[in-house]
Amino acid sequence: MLLVLLPRFIRIHLLSPLLPDHFSIQTRTKKGDSMLWEEQVPLLSAGLHKDLVVEAYGRASAGKKVFPLRENVFNAMRLTPFQNVRVVIIGQDPYFNEHPVLGPEAHGLCFSVKEGIPAPPSLINIFKEIDQSIYQSAGKTYGTDLGRWAEQGVLLLNASLTVIAGRPNSHAGLGWHRLTDDIIKTISEKRKHVVFMLWGAFAQKKEAMINQKENLVLKTSHPSPLSAHRGFLGSGVFVRCNRYLIDHGLAPIDW
Repeated sequence: MLLVLLPRFIRIHLLSPLLPDHFSIQTRTKKGDSMLWEEQVPLLSAGLHKDLVVEAYGRASAGKKVFPLRENVFNAMRLTPFQNVRVVIIGQDPYFNEHPVLGPEAHGLCFSVKEGIPAPPSLINIFKEIDQSIYQSAGKTYGTDLGRWAEQGVLLLNASLTVIAGRPNSHAGLGWHRLTDDIIKTISEKRKHVVFMLWGAFAQKKEAMINQKENLVLKTSHPSPLSAHRGFLGSGVFVRCNRYLIDHGLAPIDW
């Protein structure tokens, strides 16, 4: 009877136990560090991300599977501290498929899948462009987990951070876009010499949020097989990104 009388938000917490780190984005790495995501981004400071996680894995999913796993929702920010962001790559939606053995393809980083899961078509084209423009078509092999980029300062941010299994864009109206737009705006306002990669029409809608006097915007078509040949392949976007970083005294990304 007590549960019935409690507000819905609290009932969800009691009925859907969460590990403490499901809501945590980043822990303080050293004494006096004031660059935590939750302290820099207004809507994170307000706790919107916590409300959205509860909603995404509760009422909004109606018992259906939601990807990525709850503990991976904020991986992009966990792996790339605010003060380390040098590049932002914007995706639209987490992968909504599941590997029969290895589980969800999505693991909190846009365009990335866990090692062992075959690379999706867009990621194949990303690797193709890197191989052609940086390694002169050497035929290198690349791991599908882009965590190695994230640890170098590449924020791999989807506009929506969750999706119902098998239903693309199913959480697009949940409120994630409001949160991730605020993340993009905050990086643009508080950081300098960040490269924003806007691939395709959806990502390019974010251009107006970015201070291009202090940062670089690189626009191409989306790496999807439907559009990669209309601008992404042959764009030299990864070379141009590294050239900008070097020109501003920053280390290039090891793609």
